[in-house]
Parts: sequence; C-alpha cells; structure tokens
Amino acid sequence: MRASGVLLPVSSLPSRYGIGCFSEEAYTFVDQLAEAGQSYWQILPLGPVGYGDSPYQSFSTFAGNCYYIDLDKLIGRGWLTRAECDAVDLGTDDRYVYYEKEYLGRYGLLRKAFERSGVEQTQAFQDFVEQEKEWLPDYALFMALKDQHGGRPWDTWEEALRNREEKAIAEKRLECKSEIQFHEFLQYEFYRQWRALKSYANQKGIQIIGDIPIYVSYDSSDAWTSRELFQFDSDGKPKAVAGCPPDAFSELGQLWGNPLYDWDYHRKTGFAWWLRRIGHCFSIYDVVRIDHFRGFDEYYSIPFGHTDAKRGKWEKGPGMELFEKVNQTYPDQEIIAEDLGFITDSGRQLVKDSGYPGMKVLEFGFDTRGDTTSDYLPFMYSNNTVVYTGTHDNETLTQWFCDSIPPEDKRAVRNFLCNYETPDEEIYFPMICAAMGSVSRMCILPMQDLLGYGSEARMNTPSTLGNNWKWRLRKGEFSAALVQTLYETTKVYGRLNPACVTLKLQEVEPKGR
Repeated sequence: MRASGVLLPVSSLPSRYGIGCFSEEAYTFVDQLAEAGQSYWQILPLGPVGYGDSPYQSFSTFAGNCYYIDLDKLIGRGWLTRAECDAVDLGTDDRYVYYEKEYLGRYGLLRKAFERSGVEQTQAFQDFVEQEKEWLPDYALFMALKDQHGGRPWDTWEEALRNREEKAIAEKRLECKSEIQFHEFLQYEFYRQWRALKSYANQKGIQIIGDIPIYVSYDSSDAWTSRELFQFDSDGKPKAVAGCPPDAFSELGQLWGNPLYDWDYHRKTGFAWWLRRIGHCFSIYDVVRIDHFRGFDEYYSIPFGHTDAKRGKWEKGPGMELFEKVNQTYPDQEIIAEDLGFITDSGRQLVKDSGYPGMKVLEFGFDTRGDTTSDYLPFMYSNNTVVYTGTHDNETLTQWFCDSIPPEDKRAVRNFLCNYETPDEEIYFPMICAAMGSVSRMCILPMQDLLGYGSEARMNTPSTLGNNWKWRLRKGEFSAALVQTLYETTKVYGRLNPACVTLKLQEVEPKGR
C-alpha cells in the first residue's frame, strides 16, 4: 500500500516548557496527521541525550529522555504547581531548544515531583521496575553515580566503580537508593506518558517510525555494564572507535568516537543483546529505522586516540547472520534500512537480502552534474524503498536549492520537474510532489520542508557541535490550510491512509487522551 508521513522529532513539537514533549500539543499533532491523511509519524531516537545534545549519543540504548515528560501532567496529579514550573527558566524562545537550561532547570522540578508522588510504593511502579530489570537498575545506578561525580564519564570514576567490583557496587546501591529510585521514576513516567501517546496515535491510524542508532555512546550504561559487547582492552578503553573515512565533504573524515562491537562475542551469544535491543524498540515503535545500515556489512575502524578519521580501515561486520536472527525472531515487524552515502556492492546485497526497504533522498539525485543514472532520481526507485525530500542531517529543501547548489544543478532540478516559472524559494513544493509521485511505497516529508523553511530550520549539520538538534515548530505553524494542502497532495498521489479518512469522516475521539 502506498503511504506517507511526516518527520518531526519529539523535541521539535511546540510546548510550554522549552522543548517538545508528550504534552497536549503532541496529541494535537497526531490529530493533524490524521486529518492530513498520513500513515506515519517519524521521530528521532527517544533516548537521553549526551555529548553534543545528540540523540545519537545517548547514556542508554534502552532509557528514555526525561525532558519529554509533560510537566502539565505532573501538575494535574498535584506533584507540581504551575507557579513552580513557570518560575524555572527553561528558555523563552519557542523556536529553539536550550539544552543547558533544560538540564539546569528541569531536573529540579522532576525531583520535586518524585518526592511528592510516593510512586515508588505503588504496584504499578514496582511492576515496571521488575519488567525492565535487565537494564533499568544498572542504568539508574549509572545515572546516580554520574550525578555523584559531577557528570563525568564512567572511565574517570574510582577504579572499583569503573570495574564494577561487586562490593563497591553493592555499597553504592544502598548509599544511592533514593537517587536510584528517582531515575527509575523518570523512566516509569517517561514510558507511561509515551505509551499513552503512541496508543492514541495508533487509534488514530498513525504508526510511529522510531530510530535505532547503530552504535551506543562510550559514556553509557551499556558500555559501563557490558564491556564484553565491545572492542575494549583490559582497562575498559576502546581499542578502536567508529567514524567515516575522508570524502568530498570532509578531508579529515568523521570521528564519531563510539565504541565498536566485538562481533565474535555477539555471534557466540546468538546476537542475544541485539535481539533484546531491537525487541525493545519494537515495544515502543511500530516501525524501526536502523541507522547506518552499511556498518553491518563493513564498518570503519579508527584506532583509539587519533584526532581524525584518516587512519581508519574497513572491517567486516556480521552481515546477514544478524538479520537472519532478527527476521526469525520478529518475522512480522517492519524495518527500514538507512543505506545512504557511499554503498558498496556487498552493502547493496545486504539490503536486498534482508528484504528491508532502503532510503532514497531526493536532494541527492541532483548533485551529479547531469548524471541521469543516479539511484536517487525518482525514475530509478524501486517500490521497496522509502523516499525522503531530505533527512534530519540534510539541508532543508529551500536552503539546498536557494543557497547551496550551483546553477547547473538548479537547471537539472527544473528540467526534471519541467518547471521553469516557480520562484526559487517556492520550488520546495514541486519537489515534494515529485517525491509523493514516486513509486516508493512510503514517502516521508520533514516538517521543515512542508513549511518551505530555509537554513534557520536545519536540524543537524554532521561533524559540527553546538548548534544542532534545536529547531522547534511553533504553535499554529502546522495550520489548517497546510493540513488541507497535505491532505489534497496525499490524495492526488494515492497515499491517503484509509483509517485516517474514516476517522476524519466519523470524528472519532478515542479514550486515553
């Protein structure tokens, strides 16, 4: 079935307290997607952000970001007051997230809510802790210890804690009991609110596309508790780290710094950790997009300690060994392979063998100076693909067309569209139509492209720090007129979600909002 959706991170939703969250505005956004005949809401990873405020550098692959907890719901339960929340500086600009203000202000409010809630005595909370016992106790202890150590990475802690010596860990579990329960409470409330929102979206006919980063952060509970998963030496230091080689965009390459997996160990365990990780994702998303899929075929290994990526080398990944296990364990679940960038023949074969749809980015089809054989041109797509006008890592369509590409590429775009009259700053909409009209079974549009916004709305510029992951949608920008335009465009190209159309006609209001 042909379908479409919108890419908008949770952090980018409008809300009252400085960052998008699971608030009333999130439910309104779901309503608007349904009214626009959409089938999907794609988001970025939901984990707690770490280095560079990036959702791809998280303190845990299983935990959720407590910034997304809706403070209004805590006010409604009597755990906080409106005056207390309004008194905390969480940022006054409704266009951008100020992560430092969130870090300095939100935790104090959440701690007050925890202390007043008494939730640790409830059966529901205790059941949650028991259900998540494979990761939650270690994660909560990890965060409590980070707090004790001023936020410093675990490899700077005392040796007994770095090495998780049994006596030291047992003592800290007793000493930090209240702090551990606080972090368990944050996860309990995060997942309670997220699952309610996801259930509402599903009732409205909207499926959630979630994102699983291929790598985990070195400063994470995963690395601290499970060294055997990674290429670490006896002191817990990485032998090598992840990145990308030099290319036309960066002569130094990209040094991500994430620890690499010990794939021999994972094979010996039947990929148990990976199956658990992907299973967790399927418990909170409807569709899972696997980031950097090429890395499962071959991954770029950079010796630890280097300051750039020039001296790395390619190593073989697990390939179909892993995905045969995934497909056997989760035969009815839907996965998208992020197969962008330079892909080798063996990488293409892995995507084909997995059966997962790959990604096509429309912007990439016009950077080859007249090459009409680019895989990213719509007439080259297969049905088993997901087309995007751009992703969170790309320039917005308007920025790309107006500010970045040379005149010959602009001509190539207009020749492809047979459009010579539309002003440059409005060419984004014909390009959206080109993506919608492609044979790809799924089309995902970033909200910034639907709005026609430029460089001010870019979400992330890879290999840069300090000004990413901040953009937010303002209240009212996804207007009734834009919802109607998206509905009509989706209808023209045969992508309307029948469930949404039915709900639109019946004006159904599910319970649980």
